[in-house]
Amino acid sequence: MTEYGRGPGSEPWHPEDPLYGDQGWGGQQPAHGQSQYGGQQPDPYAQQQPQEPYAQQPQDPYAQPQDPYTQQHQVPYGQQQDQYAQPQDPYAQQHQSQYQQQPSYGTPQDPYAQQQPYNGGWDTGQQPAAMPYEGQPDPAYGYGQTNDYYGTPEAYPPPQPPNRREAEPAPAQNPDWDPEVQPEETHPFFTGADDGKAKDDDYDEDDPRESRRGDSGGERRGKGKKKKGRSGCACLVVSLVLAGGLGGVGYFGYSFYKDKFGSAPDYAGSGSGSVEVEIPKGAYGYDIGNILKKAGVVKSVDAFVSAQNENPKGKSIQAGVYLLHEEMSASEAVKMMVDPKSQNLLVIPEGTRNVAVYAMVDKKLGLKKGTTQGVAKSKKSDLGLPDWASKNKDIKDPLEGFLYPAAYPVTKETKPEAILEKMVSRSNEEYKDLGLEAAAKKYKLDGPWQVLTVASLVQAEGLTHDDFRKMAEVVYNRLKPDNVATNRKLEFDSAFNYLKNQSEIKIRSNEIRTNPDPYNTYYHAGLPPGPIGNPGDEALRATISPTASGWMFFISLDGKKTQFTKTVAEHEKLNEKFKELHDLD
Repeated sequence: MTEYGRGPGSEPWHPEDPLYGDQGWGGQQPAHGQSQYGGQQPDPYAQQQPQEPYAQQPQDPYAQPQDPYTQQHQVPYGQQQDQYAQPQDPYAQQHQSQYQQQPSYGTPQDPYAQQQPYNGGWDTGQQPAAMPYEGQPDPAYGYGQTNDYYGTPEAYPPPQPPNRREAEPAPAQNPDWDPEVQPEETHPFFTGADDGKAKDDDYDEDDPRESRRGDSGGERRGKGKKKKGRSGCACLVVSLVLAGGLGGVGYFGYSFYKDKFGSAPDYAGSGSGSVEVEIPKGAYGYDIGNILKKAGVVKSVDAFVSAQNENPKGKSIQAGVYLLHEEMSASEAVKMMVDPKSQNLLVIPEGTRNVAVYAMVDKKLGLKKGTTQGVAKSKKSDLGLPDWASKNKDIKDPLEGFLYPAAYPVTKETKPEAILEKMVSRSNEEYKDLGLEAAAKKYKLDGPWQVLTVASLVQAEGLTHDDFRKMAEVVYNRLKPDNVATNRKLEFDSAFNYLKNQSEIKIRSNEIRTNPDPYNTYYHAGLPPGPIGNPGDEALRATISPTASGWMFFISLDGKKTQFTKTVAEHEKLNEKFKELHDLD
C-alpha cells in the first residue's frame, strides 16, 4: 500500500481485504483508473440495493474543506457524465467511503463514481461531478465496503494542488501543537517544582499562546501560560558557580600579570662567598642568566635580564670566567661582570711570544715554573696543529704563532694542555677565515706558514695600524729578487731579539751582523724559519692587504713613532741620527 492509497501494482491485496474481489475473476484488482468490467463503464442504471443517500459519517477533522464557490454542480440523477469533460487531479482520493458525505449543495456524493484518467496536469480547482448511483453495489461483483484511509486520525491529509495549498496543520498525534510556541521546560531545576510537576499558580492570563491542557490532558479553565520560575536554591547554586568561576579567572589573571609584568624575584645586596662562573662564547642575556641562576648567584633569569638592560654597559659582557658572589642582586652581578677585574681570564696580548704565554699559564693556574712549557713540548703533536705547519728542524717552537692572542677563561681545575688546545683551535679558526693560502699565492710565499711568519714580523716591528700595512710592504719589497739595496735581507731587530729571548733596542752592529743563528735576518737572506710571536688580527689583515707606495726602509728614533723611507740615502740620514741618540757605533 502506498502512502495515499492502493498502488497500481499487480500484486493482489490480502485475502482478508474486502476489496480483494472474486477469486473466480483471477484474484486481481483492476488497474489504476480502470473498471473491473474489462474497461467497460458500468451501467449507471443497473439495479442496486437502496442506499441511504444522507447517511452521515464522522468527517475527517484534517480533510481539506472544499471551496463551495469552485465546486462544480453535481450532475442530476439519471444523466450520464462525460468522463473526458474535465481533467482529473492525479492526487485526488481514489476511493471514498460509501457512508462519507461529500460537501456540496445538498446533493450526496456517489462513493463509487468512476475516476477520470490522469492527464499529467493539476486540477483547475473545480471538483469533477460524480456519477450518482442508486442502490447498494453488489459485493458479488467485487465491490465490497471500502474503508476511508483518510478519515482516520492517524492518516495524513491528501495533497492539494499548488493553487490550493495552505500551511500544513499540526500532526494528528498532537492537535494542540503550535510551531511558534517554544516547548516548555519541564526539568525541576528550571521549573522550580520539587516534585517535577507544574504548579497551577502564577499564570499569564494575557498570553494568547497559553496552553490550556491540564495534567490529565483536559482543558484548563484559566487562560495564560505558566512562567518559568526558579527556586531560590537553584539561583543560589548558579550564583555560587558564577562567583567561583569569576574568582578563578581573576586569580589566574593576577598570576599571569605577576609573571609577565610584575617584578621578577631577586636577591638584595652584594651577596657573600665566592663563585667561579664560566660564560661560553656566544652566550646572550637569557643564557647568562640561566648560568648564574644555576650557580646560585642570582635568584631569577628575568631579574638578571632586566638589570642587564638597565645597565649601559650590560651588553658588553664577554665570554670568560667571572669571580662572583652567592645570592647577590642582579644589578650587582651585572656591575661586577662588566668590570674586567672580576673576570678570571687568561689574557694573551697581541705579539706575545710563546715563552711568555707559558709563564702566564703557570702563574694563573698556580703551577710550578716551566710546567706548561714542558707540556707544550711533550704534547705538541696532540694539540691540533694544522697540516701546513712547518716541520723545519731549525724552528725553535712548533707552537709559535698558534697561541692566538685573546682572553681565555680558566678555573682552578683547568689543565695546561686544555688551555693550549683552546689557543691552537682559536688560531685555526681565525687563519681559515682570513684565507692565508690565497695570500701566499698572491705574494709568492711558500704557503700559509710563511704568511704567518710575515705577520709575526709586522706585529713585532709596527706600532699602529698604518704602520702594519707599510711594514708588510717593506717585507715584500725586500724579499723581491731584484732587491739590491739589502740583497733580500730583511735586517729586522725583532728577529734577533727573538733568538736571544730579549727585547732590546740598543743592539750593536758588530754583534747583530756576525750571529749565524737562522733567525738572524741581518745574517741570512729571506724569512726566518718560523714566526717570532703570535700576531693579532690587525697585523694579520695588514699582511694580507699591504700598501703599494714603494716603502723600503723604516726606523723608530724614540720607540714610539716609526718613520718610513724609500731610498737608501733617506734611510742613512735617519740611521745616523738614531746612533747619536742612543750612543751606538
